[in-house]
Amino acid sequence: MKYIRLFAGIALLVAACLGARAEQAPDEKLFQEAKLLIFDEKWEPARAKIEELLAKYPRSPFSSQALYYKGKCQEELGMESAALKSYEDYLRLKDINRNLAEDADGSVIEIAFKFYEMGKRGYLKKIEERLESPSKVVRYYAAIKLSFVKDKDVARKAVPILRKIVREERDPELSDRARIALLRISPEALSGLEERMEKRARMLRFQVYDSLNKKLEIAISIPWSLADLFLSAVPEKERQEMRAEGYDIDRILRELQSASGTIIEINVAKEGKIIKIWIE
Repeated sequence: MKYIRLFAGIALLVAACLGARAEQAPDEKLFQEAKLLIFDEKWEPARAKIEELLAKYPRSPFSSQALYYKGKCQEELGMESAALKSYEDYLRLKDINRNLAEDADGSVIEIAFKFYEMGKRGYLKKIEERLESPSKVVRYYAAIKLSFVKDKDVARKAVPILRKIVREERDPELSDRARIALLRISPEALSGLEERMEKRARMLRFQVYDSLNKKLEIAISIPWSLADLFLSAVPEKERQEMRAEGYDIDRILRELQSASGTIIEINVAKEGKIIKIWIE
């Protein structure tokens, strides 16, 4: 951050010394002052400058970007509802910056999910809508965020995009995040994608059978490193709930790692399923 301030200061000094500009217009001066305050993370003074610019010069060529930065300041100040409105007002404009638009959409997704977690379910629509965004960045982010929704019928709307990421994206980190998101939604969502995984890696084999007719219903193979990452990330509260039902994740992890090839069998009587897990 200090380098940004340093270069910004040098640029202003050089411009003054060379007489490159006679004098800044008042709207531009306000905008530049606000941006320097934002670089310094002085959100309240920056917001005041932006508000002044928008009030005094609504037709300024800087007013559209100022609206985005207004949302940024409001978000950082914890004014989520106001920030959401500012971002959406910015996104409705015709002439907007692509990078700022993607960032605004990302913030809308974050704020909407925060409101959803507070019990305001209607905000999920704002995330779902962004699954259709023309921006790949926004589509991907919306899909990964939607995978955290507890209502699986809603979360499954992200599956086509997540599967597309696994099939087509070459970035291994992005692909792994999509795989984890699919696992979070439903293990069978990964079915058919095994061929894209490393053949030489240690693989976690996961099979689900009907306990009555012993018919195989689901068969999934994923790299053990990815499965270990996912299982290790399960929150402690969920671990305790699973232990209360007789499924100890920590014990399963230890057993899987200590004896490769050993099959762990779990009988889920309530659902009439038998789960088999092993590493090879």
